[in-house]
Amino acid sequence: MVADANSRTSPLISLLAGGTAGGIEAFCTYPFEFAKTRVQLYGHEGVKNPFRVVGNVIQREGLPALYKGCSTMIVGSIGKDAVRFVAFDSIRKMFEDPVTHTLGPAQSIASGMVAGVVSSTVIVTPTERIKTALIDDAKTSRRFRSPWHCLATLTKEQGALRALYAGYVTTTLKQIGTTGFRLGSYSILKDWERRSAWFADKEKGVPRIDIDGPVVSFANGALAGTITTLATQPFDTVKTKVQQARAVGGTLDAARAIVAEDGVFRGFWRGTVMRLGRTVMAGGILFTANEQATKVWRMVLGQ
Repeated sequence: MVADANSRTSPLISLLAGGTAGGIEAFCTYPFEFAKTRVQLYGHEGVKNPFRVVGNVIQREGLPALYKGCSTMIVGSIGKDAVRFVAFDSIRKMFEDPVTHTLGPAQSIASGMVAGVVSSTVIVTPTERIKTALIDDAKTSRRFRSPWHCLATLTKEQGALRALYAGYVTTTLKQIGTTGFRLGSYSILKDWERRSAWFADKEKGVPRIDIDGPVVSFANGALAGTITTLATQPFDTVKTKVQQARAVGGTLDAARAIVAEDGVFRGFWRGTVMRLGRTVMAGGILFTANEQATKVWRMVLGQ
């Protein structure tokens, strides 16, 4: 999140607002996440339209199947976005200009990357592992009764470390790229808008646009989400392959399997349409919800 120049955001507000935004975003966009994961795991009969994938799942497996693993995703998103927003805000405060409260592009992206490592280690890899295993299991053996049962079963079969941290390397690389590009590009856009005459110069007769308002926040977040998806899709595809319920080996084994199945470009960018549909919406929803949640939590806590 990028705080305005007149009101600095405390770590507590960043934590609460980020968690609130993460939960809202995860619930609203989960069908796209489900469709993307299914395509990355199985190709889903060559269907590339996310709405058709969702429709086929509802028709064949019922509506509840579409939200398999959603509770894990929501919990993970609350924790992930709480951690990465507070980490990003804390890191950027160390490097920002004390007068304008802005960062250079390289500093914005670097701050996001560091926040990505923190969030991947603390919350993202474990919750992504369980979510992916649940989605895979819903298509195959259907033996997991709940996220906790899934965790207990995988721990017994594969050991605690692999049960929670399978795919850590690719997940962390994805989070470095995702958080770096998403928060970094969003921060760059907000800083540019703060300096831009189009948004701020009243003397030239240009109407002021509220850069913290929902419309601008959604547009900035959607653009940041698009950039993020295209740049980090290969990491996401390999991560999904490694984290399926049935063990497939390590990161290199998963990458080789993907290339053998579909080739380099088609394989590594498998599920891009589904993920793009989700991340464009997710980016808009996440940053809009975060901006509005920040205002609400400030009022609630009197800050």
